[in-house]
Amino acid sequence: MLPKSWRNPLLLFASYVFYGYWDYRFTSLLAISTIIDFTVGQKLFKSKEPKTRKNWLMVSLFANLGILAVFKYYGFFISSFEPLAAIFGGKLDYLHLNIILPVGISFYTFQTMSYTIDIYRNRLQPTNNFIDFAVFVSFFPQLVAGPIERASNLLPQIAKRPMPSRDQIEKGIVLIVTGLFKKVMIGDTTGRIVDHIFSQPDIYKSPELLAALVLFSIQIYADFSGYSSIARGTAKLLGIELMKNFEQPYLSQNITEFWRRWHISLSSWLRDYLYISLGGNRKGVNRTYINLMLTMLLGGLWHGASWNFVIWGGLHGIYLAIHKLILGNKKVADRFQYKGLGSLLKYLLNMSFTFVLVLFTWLFFRATDFHTASTFISKMIHWESSEFAGRILIITLSFAIMIGLFDFFEYYTKRHTFLLMLKNKGLVYGILLALLLVSFLFMFQSEALPFIYFQF
Repeated sequence: MLPKSWRNPLLLFASYVFYGYWDYRFTSLLAISTIIDFTVGQKLFKSKEPKTRKNWLMVSLFANLGILAVFKYYGFFISSFEPLAAIFGGKLDYLHLNIILPVGISFYTFQTMSYTIDIYRNRLQPTNNFIDFAVFVSFFPQLVAGPIERASNLLPQIAKRPMPSRDQIEKGIVLIVTGLFKKVMIGDTTGRIVDHIFSQPDIYKSPELLAALVLFSIQIYADFSGYSSIARGTAKLLGIELMKNFEQPYLSQNITEFWRRWHISLSSWLRDYLYISLGGNRKGVNRTYINLMLTMLLGGLWHGASWNFVIWGGLHGIYLAIHKLILGNKKVADRFQYKGLGSLLKYLLNMSFTFVLVLFTWLFFRATDFHTASTFISKMIHWESSEFAGRILIITLSFAIMIGLFDFFEYYTKRHTFLLMLKNKGLVYGILLALLLVSFLFMFQSEALPFIYFQF
């Protein structure tokens, strides 16, 4: 057995090898963020003067956001200012640079920033162990696509250098297998249909375009939640517990509940470190709506350097503001509670309406240009039937039922590892083996699509 003192150094080495396999040059950015925030954390804790502490926090924010701005948003800013420069006869061609976007940079940047912000707010004490902190920043299961972990949860576990329990191993295997099945059999299969239709929307009619949009909503959920399950499962095999990133979001009754269930680590990060920092709801009603909109606009921009992501975030900001206006001081229910047929019908109506709202925003998330988005909208308004409507409906319903079954059992049992509730262990292992074999057979017969959120 590996000595306990060797576990974190080996885990750090493995994490850098994992990240460097894609492009070793960008491990330097990972190391820079690690060194800066470890140092800033120490300085913040030792400093008592408010101005000095604020200056040290600015070092962390400027360094991390500066790296993110250069590698992710530089080209976007230049392209956005080009039309304005052209009005005054200027050209910005010479400013264009061929910059590669480092995979997962948005995820680990937000994660390491939360560490220094929490210390600044006196909610966390810094670690004195650089290796532990470096593992926290680069922990390979969730390095490239989250969940975006908090130091208060992950660092103490890393410091303990735990060995996995039997329960963690069992749950980890279930999460990895079910996550792989979601990604490969649902996410990749729907993704191929979506890519084909979105690449040439002009030649398709209304039913095919609507089906492609619904299939994309299934694809991105299966792809990203599948990755999150794999990450959580892998971490469990190492004795580490990561936070849940999804809780059946398409079963939400309203848009506020949706954001409590979708990409939970990001939505909670934006709430705690951006919305609250802007003033939250503490500075009046009008300022509350402004803060909410700014948070969602920046949340959209976090996903990618493109105006379509800004529109996506802006629409969600509008939805949330309207719902907050309607809701008033009432609390949002976390789960549906059956109180008769009337309550079920109301729940299904609210869930369907919420899904339609979310579905519309996915159009701008997926469309690579405004022509594609406008083509979809135009053909939805001017509906034109198709001879393939029945076939595409069956395909869409099949995938909706597949992902819906996972969600139903997870929602009903409140467990992502609901398979372990079966008393017959032979049946559990049989189901897992079947899911694994089907996933592998599909992977060997076709090239796997990259995880969608790797690009963010």
